[in-house]
Amino acid sequence: MRNLVLVLGDQLNADSSAFDGFDPALDAVWMAEVAEESEHVPSAQPRIAIFLAAMRHHRDALRARGITVHYAALDDAANTQTLASELARAVRHCVPDQLIVTEPGEHRVRQALETAAATLGLPLTIRSDRHFLCTLERFHQHAADRKQLRMEFFYREMRRLHGVLLTAENEPEGGQWNFDHDNRGSFPKSGPGPLPTPVAFPPDPITAEVLTLVRTRFASHAGDLKSFDWPVTPADAQRALADFITHRLAAFGQFQDAIWTGEPWLYHSRLSAAMNLKLLDPRDVIRAAEDAYRTGRVSLASAEGFIRQILGWREYVRGIYWLKMPAYGELNALGADQPLPGFYWTGKTEMACLRDAIGQTLQHGYAHHIQRLMVTGLYSLLLGVRPKEICAWYLGVYVDAVEWVELPNTLGMSQYADGGLMASKPYVATGNYIDRMSNACAGCRFDPAQRISAKACPFTTLYWDFLLRHERLLASNPRMGLQVKNLARLSPTEVIAIQTRAAEIRTHSGAPQPAAGARAAEADWFSR
Repeated sequence: MRNLVLVLGDQLNADSSAFDGFDPALDAVWMAEVAEESEHVPSAQPRIAIFLAAMRHHRDALRARGITVHYAALDDAANTQTLASELARAVRHCVPDQLIVTEPGEHRVRQALETAAATLGLPLTIRSDRHFLCTLERFHQHAADRKQLRMEFFYREMRRLHGVLLTAENEPEGGQWNFDHDNRGSFPKSGPGPLPTPVAFPPDPITAEVLTLVRTRFASHAGDLKSFDWPVTPADAQRALADFITHRLAAFGQFQDAIWTGEPWLYHSRLSAAMNLKLLDPRDVIRAAEDAYRTGRVSLASAEGFIRQILGWREYVRGIYWLKMPAYGELNALGADQPLPGFYWTGKTEMACLRDAIGQTLQHGYAHHIQRLMVTGLYSLLLGVRPKEICAWYLGVYVDAVEWVELPNTLGMSQYADGGLMASKPYVATGNYIDRMSNACAGCRFDPAQRISAKACPFTTLYWDFLLRHERLLASNPRMGLQVKNLARLSPTEVIAIQTRAAEIRTHSGAPQPAAGARAAEADWFSR
């Protein structure tokens, strides 16, 4: 064999650079399902299932093109369950001259493949991933000589480079680059009203086989598969894109930050998993959204707000990841030292917003960006959870999670553990923010307007405690000045009461459930 092309679980695009110059008479493909990739962080069942189902469909599509695929299924008796050892087993069988792979999406995986290739005595060619619209080399050039990295300036550069939402004069459509101020709407008290149901993809025989395997092999892992209906083929992904553009993009912009309990999808696209598995080209997504605007089907604010997530934020976080790894994953600028509460794996908490966000996460492997940033992420930040623990949770539970996108979003944007590299300030708020953007507080036993009473919302208590703990650091941040100045309104008695209650929350937020029929103590409010 000349070349053994390594195809990883998040590299399922037919036009991958790894296939440049591929000759079916001389070359072959290697793919492997290994338990290591579901257990290095405890992955939830929906995340495991979407990867395996998409991989098996891709395997069959390659074989239909006449390509030899050496495929190690998870339940193969000979499977050694790690990437490195499975690659070694394939090399012994195939005896290739060299290995070829597109840039992996995780530093850990890249290191493992490089080490394995060196051990095997084989050259490993790593090719640029042209799925993305910004090469790693170009991002390094963008970052060079900049004192601060900010997504907005990178986004403008990408808009010009790719000619997206520009006038004939090469200026931004509508006279401005960013319509974020138009994209912060919340629903009225009556709710969002009738919502369009996203197109579903019932499991075909291949996916059904995977679901049975995951339920059996990973029975102890969180999550369930009853509602699994994610796109796992390029054709499915294209249908999902068309459905979003037709039925939800028009309202996405205005309501992209809104939350409504029991409604996981609202007007969101459900496309991030398909893009991150590379079943869907981001260029197709951007083109479809821009075309919807230019043909008058959606507003500029909706199209721009959606495109910014892909051409701006998605490309930016990947650049940050590869610019700063591996040291980035070790950062903990706020000295957070608390364990992740146990209810993040069960959803069993009396805080209604967290119960809803975590519950749908475990059920579907999904929560939209504000639920991640300003509910699950905000609580972890205010509580002071160790960044590695909350990052492992995000990587393990979401169907769209690959470390290049998960780590900067969690460690940097959500937890401010990089000290401001990703975000210009910590995104902290009281429970009043959640009350304004959702209906969760109306059905919750806690009051977001209170900070120290028996009914005080833990978010609100912890917000004030966060400001007190980090006052010196935050006072030097120009975007936090007003919030820090509000500390002067607190009397010494209130400060002590806030700190005492916050300490109780930290002590009991991960407490086990009380015995059946027993009434939990007041200190166990947060987790029973």
